[in-house]
Amino acid sequence: MRIYILFLFLIANLSVSLAQNVGIGTNNPHSSAELDVNSNKRGLLPPRLSMSERDSIENPADGLMIYCTDCDTSGQPQYFNGERWCNMLGGAASSILVANLPSVNIGGQIWSSVNLDVVSYQNGDPIPQVTDPVQWSNLTTGAWCWYNNDSATYATTYGRLYNWYALNDPRGLAPRGWHIPTNSEWDILTKFLDPTVDTTIAGYTGTTIGNQLKTTTGWFNSGNGNDNYGFSALPGGNRNAIGTFEFVGSFGFWWNASSYDVTRSWYRYLDYGYSDMLRYYNNKSNGFSVRVVKN
Repeated sequence: MRIYILFLFLIANLSVSLAQNVGIGTNNPHSSAELDVNSNKRGLLPPRLSMSERDSIENPADGLMIYCTDCDTSGQPQYFNGERWCNMLGGAASSILVANLPSVNIGGQIWSSVNLDVVSYQNGDPIPQVTDPVQWSNLTTGAWCWYNNDSATYATTYGRLYNWYALNDPRGLAPRGWHIPTNSEWDILTKFLDPTVDTTIAGYTGTTIGNQLKTTTGWFNSGNGNDNYGFSALPGGNRNAIGTFEFVGSFGFWWNASSYDVTRSWYRYLDYGYSDMLRYYNNKSNGFSVRVVKN
């Protein structure tokens, strides 16, 4: 009988609590607050996320609040305003001072050993995701996409594909402390891997460069490499200038920061069927993978 009475009492109190606002540390929560926390000893602790964890939140709600543990010099409270992450004064959220990316030292240059996977520029402004092929082909501003618009299958392995305009945006695509490699910096890399390479001409360079950079698995038809330095180049394919996806598993494409002319820019390319590397230029509307070099 006592247990039954206690059960009825708990149900009654639960019904009352669900019908009104909640107070923690107070029996009289303010009428304007759904949750009123009162304490002179403790604070309110929001979820603590790294910037990469924050950026992995899909469709953040307007007003969503977090504490970014590696933003600014020592962390920063932030909220989402419906378009971008902001600091508590409404300005753009700070990014990491020097992003902690997986990296390798090749010939004195520190390269990221994974493809870039960011959704905002250095100042916190979002980079648009564009899925429609017609819209993609007409862009003259920065954008990104997943290969085949399929994050479940391709995101973890290959990262995002960016058009060249995202690289050239003055807000900065590379995480703070890093930069997009120029044609000259790619030349330094290839010259280190094969000193006989002529870096003044376009076309295929070095007979073993591809094998030294490609991963040991994942390339079509056993076209894998030795991954001598941990660069871990993967065949992420591309999105061409008319918005079509192609070549995942077979070819890898990486942008250069250096423009060739008004509509084209330099890029590097690895092929499952060859052990060298292609140095050439292509339409800036293409979606290619991106590697970064530490400042």
